Amino acid sequence: MAWLHGFANVQQNEIASVFNCGNFEELNMFLSITDIFKIGIGPSSSHTMGPMVAARRFLEYVRDGDWPRPSSAKVDRIRVSLHGSLAFTGKGHGSDRAIILGLMGCEPQLLNPDDVESILQDCETVAAIKAEGFPAWNFDPKVDLIFDYDETLPGHANGMRFEALDTMGSVLVRQIYYSIGGGFVVDALELERLNIGLDADAPVTTPYPFESAAEMLQMADTSGLSIAQMKRANEQVLRGNHRLNDEINSIWKAMDDCVKRGLEQEGELPGGLAVKRRAKSIKAKLDAKWQSNELGPLAANDWLSVYAMAVNEENAAGGKVVTAPTNGAAGVIPAVLSYHLKFNPAVSDADIQDFLLTAAAVGGIIKHKASISGAEVGCQGEVGSAAAMAAAGLTAIMGGTPQQVENAAEIALEHHLGMTCDPVGGLVQVPCIERNAVGAVKAVTAASLALHGDGSHFVPLDACIETMRQTGHDMNVRYKETSQGGLAINVPVNIVEC
Repeated sequence: MAWLHGFANVQQNEIASVFNCGNFEELNMFLSITDIFKIGIGPSSSHTMGPMVAARRFLEYVRDGDWPRPSSAKVDRIRVSLHGSLAFTGKGHGSDRAIILGLMGCEPQLLNPDDVESILQDCETVAAIKAEGFPAWNFDPKVDLIFDYDETLPGHANGMRFEALDTMGSVLVRQIYYSIGGGFVVDALELERLNIGLDADAPVTTPYPFESAAEMLQMADTSGLSIAQMKRANEQVLRGNHRLNDEINSIWKAMDDCVKRGLEQEGELPGGLAVKRRAKSIKAKLDAKWQSNELGPLAANDWLSVYAMAVNEENAAGGKVVTAPTNGAAGVIPAVLSYHLKFNPAVSDADIQDFLLTAAAVGGIIKHKASISGAEVGCQGEVGSAAAMAAAGLTAIMGGTPQQVENAAEIALEHHLGMTCDPVGGLVQVPCIERNAVGAVKAVTAASLALHGDGSHFVPLDACIETMRQTGHDMNVRYKETSQGGLAINVPVNIVEC
């Protein structure tokens, strides 16, 4: 597996993270922009989208998979257990609801959030799952959906065990899946195959197969192309330019729609913390100042913050969002792009595409070399990665060189190193919503600093990424999306039902 060169120090589950991202052939060489930016629902890519994908995959495996099928046995019931971080924060993140939705045949990118409650009610009323194209099987969420706080599965902190049982309660088939951040899912067999270096297909040949920031800069220097141009050339190996443009436009439309929805909603967010939406009221104040030309010295920060908060309030409410690179960090990139459009109306569609292509290139390197999972490396891997991606994208469309782009990404990531993931009440609300706002401000600051330089700097992006990986490895599990440390235990809450 030539593309695994340089992975000697990367943890086994991080190698596995590139194995299942929709289309395996796309992952033989690089992470596609549609893998980094996935359209789905909130509140969490790893705890909501991932379990939904895993549940749907299990349905397909039971129906179509190559497992021993005793002639006298028939699947009667499905049972699911959640482990590790999924157990400790699964209720607050909606993991149980996501499992039910997946077993009912739902897919994150196609699910209408307005349909969620009725689908859940259908399952709970009859204690069975009835997915289109699949047999009906018994499944009572009160009995068959288990939060196992004692056992952590070996592959990753976000583990799930799915079982199909016969009428006597004997297990006919069992599958383990891991949700490893950003909506990526891998099963235990895929993990094992990669661990022993067994490749499924010949790698896809791309013109610019950079696996690190250093290689990316070297190829940009040799080719004379921008990072966005190289990323586009790689993507075009898998899809034509017209299809690629349509997919990028769809990503941006989903981001923009999420910002606009978030700015129109008000009231309390679900979950029991009684956190109120603030984006709409803040925007009303900003609009009044804008119309009277009273921008003030904090205008840039204000608009960045309100856009980011709008997205993450939508995410917390279970709305439709785009992993960027995760749901928990979904607000940073749309906020920076929306802010830039607000203050620079001359931004073109081509600029937006270059922004997202550049951001995806940086995000792919981070995931390839480290992690974007809060359950694995803390929030430095989520909001930190998002800020690095946003800083890179903004620097690129403001005329920055590849060296300045890499510098901006490094600055943004460096100043998120060590950030824990400690959601209060297991909900993606506190400190997550405000953290996206601050991450967006850091991203713009990083871009500004890089653009004032010549691209030369002391800490390479690759060194910063490796530092994040090591820091995440050393971080106590209490601070990695388990809600067992940090703010999650020092802010008193009384949630009867998340």
